[in-house]
Amino acid sequence: MTSIYLERREPARNRQRFYAITVTPTLFGSWAMVREWGRIGQPGTVREMWFETEAAAVEAGMKVRQRKEKRGYHAVNGFDKAG
Repeated sequence: MTSIYLERREPARNRQRFYAITVTPTLFGSWAMVREWGRIGQPGTVREMWFETEAAAVEAGMKVRQRKEKRGYHAVNGFDKAG
């Protein structure tokens, strides 16, 4: 399983957001990229996308990560995991 947890904090604008991306196997032999986002400390919105291979799911997750980092999100220490 591969996971990344990103945060974007802007205290001056009262913005404290998180974005989590996880790649995990499904019960049916395919792979899912699960995304969760929202305000830090609150339940987030969850969306799943399914892929035939782990490599395809990881590649999609990395593209999402790159888009979020361009918008000011950054990985929180200890949560950038692969393996």
